[in-house]
Amino acid sequence: MLYRSYPHRHADAIIAHDTYLNGRFQEFIHVIEDISEEDLIEDFCRQKAAHAARKTNFKSLTPSINRLLKERMAQIPGWESEVDIFNDTSGVIGNTEWRLDFACEEGFAVEVAFNHGEAIAWNLLKPVLASELNHVQKAFQTRLGIYVCATEALKRAGNIDSASGSYEKVQRYLMPMMNQLTTPMMLIGLDAPQTFCIDKKTREVRRYER
Repeated sequence: MLYRSYPHRHADAIIAHDTYLNGRFQEFIHVIEDISEEDLIEDFCRQKAAHAARKTNFKSLTPSINRLLKERMAQIPGWESEVDIFNDTSGVIGNTEWRLDFACEEGFAVEVAFNHGEAIAWNLLKPVLASELNHVQKAFQTRLGIYVCATEALKRAGNIDSASGSYEKVQRYLMPMMNQLTTPMMLIGLDAPQTFCIDKKTREVRRYER
C-alpha cells in the first residue's frame, strides 16, 4: 500500500537516530508496503462472499486492511496484536477499552483507527498511555506511538464511512492537544489504491481502465 507520514514531536528524528526504534519502525512500514492491491482485492472479495452467504452487509476495504495487517504482523518476532495497555490483576479496570492494535516492548504502541471521527482524541491518547508513566502497572512499556488511518482519498476509493476519521483530520488534532500528546508519534495515512476502487452503489470491486 501507498502511504503518507507526518511526525508529531520530532518522532521521525528520534526514530532515525535510534537503531532499535528504526528497525522496529521499518518492520511495521514494510508490512504496509508489502500489502499489494491484488492482496486487497482478493481479501475483499473473499470476505464479501462470506458475508453474502450469511446475508450480512460488507462494503469497505477496512476489514481487509485490518486482517492483512494483523496476519502479517503476527509473523514478526517481538510484535504482538490486541495488546492490553495495563496489566490489571484486580479486575477493577476492564481491559477492552485499554487495548492497542499492536505493540513491541520498549518500542512502539500502534493504533489502527478507521472508526468514527469522534474517537480521534481517544485513539491518539492510547499510545501516550502506553508510553508514559502511569499509576497502573503496564502490560507493555513502549516509547513511541504509531497512528494509522485512512486518507480522504482512501475513504472515497475504499467506500469507507464518511464519518470516520482521516489522516487530514487527525493532523488538525495534534497542535491543540500538544500538551496532552506528550509521546512522540508517527501519523501514517494510507492512500487510495491506484488500480481499483469499491463502487459506492454496487459495493463491488471496480478496476480502473488503463
